[in-house]
Amino acid sequence: MSDSALHGGDPSVLRRLNSVATLRALRGGGEPTLSELAKQVGLSRPTTEGVLGELVERGLVEEVAPRAGAGLGRPARRYRFRAEAGYALGMEIESHRARIFVADLDGEVVGGHSVDLDVAWEPPERLAAVRAAVKTCLARAKVDRSDLWAVAAGTPGVIAPDGTVAICTVVPGWQGLHLARELGRSFSCPVYVENDANLATVAERWRGVAKDVDDVIYVLAQLHTGMGAIIDGRLHRGRWGAAGEVGMLPELGLRDTAAVLSGAMSPSPATPSEVQDEGPGAGVDVGAGEDEESGAGAGEGRDAGVERVLDAAMRGDPQAVALVERLAARMARGIAAMALALDPEMIVVGGELTHAGDRLVEELRRHVRPLCLGPTRIEASTLGDEAVGLGAVRLALDHIDERLFRIDAAQ
Repeated sequence: MSDSALHGGDPSVLRRLNSVATLRALRGGGEPTLSELAKQVGLSRPTTEGVLGELVERGLVEEVAPRAGAGLGRPARRYRFRAEAGYALGMEIESHRARIFVADLDGEVVGGHSVDLDVAWEPPERLAAVRAAVKTCLARAKVDRSDLWAVAAGTPGVIAPDGTVAICTVVPGWQGLHLARELGRSFSCPVYVENDANLATVAERWRGVAKDVDDVIYVLAQLHTGMGAIIDGRLHRGRWGAAGEVGMLPELGLRDTAAVLSGAMSPSPATPSEVQDEGPGAGVDVGAGEDEESGAGAGEGRDAGVERVLDAAMRGDPQAVALVERLAARMARGIAAMALALDPEMIVVGGELTHAGDRLVEELRRHVRPLCLGPTRIEASTLGDEAVGLGAVRLALDHIDERLFRIDAAQ
């Protein structure tokens, strides 16, 4: 918008400016009086009253009941932002699980649901299960689908700006799928898709251990280890959405990270000395972790094998502990490479491989810090399995806020 539009006295622009300023003030919380709000925004009382009338009509604001014991005379009129005017839905879709969250406009989570997925499912079956999980989540939260203002999903892979999964090797049939469009068939609101590690990074800065940290790397330690980065307070996606995918280089030790552990506790386990650092999964029989009795597929077997190793490491089993330590040394190269490129204030480590308490994080501190040139902090995620889903909620809320506070179009 040009300067002339702002300063030329266009009534419609001025109304939107006043509306946005008033809404921002109320969005900050509290229940200010009409006079307090007018002073805070810098408008006259009649103008503020008119703006509030419009916001009340739109369902974004409401006048609250007078406070008890307000004294004699007419009580002051107070107003609040209606966080329940709309909702954001965030989801994580991976190979073996989908997790759904729904939150109000203040980011307060009002419902959640998770469902197991078959690793071998093709996209139609996977998407059908996700849609059913969304339906269950909304029903339990007593939120109508029509009240959703934005939906966001996090999933493994390189995600193109239009929501297409450009590259993905861990979810069958996912590569090339226009996931935003497929999910969008179930919603009347906009749908956004983002890489899972990117969303976990957003969540940690929003309400995790990296809250308000402007330069942070998130390490999503799972089947393959992915990373996301926030630089100067903004998510860094790169030109094609592939920022942080340094794990594509096998020399950096971030590929097949879960596989290194999954076969280790098989009937013929590899000893620590057999787990070499030359390449992904070296010295490990990846298929050894499959559950032969249940006929589980490779993806399910890897998960079960990983859990066995991590549980054993938590109990102090020497072989499992040694394997976790060796894995940390292997992963350190890729994490340090990312840290050297971006020089973050903090590195957050999350994902299924961190379930052995802080052992993996402690070992990463020991191996990564000597490779960095600054006092970068390395911390364990405080959001656990919820990081990606909560990051999706935050992404949806960001798009909602963008629409709520824009001044270049009708509200």
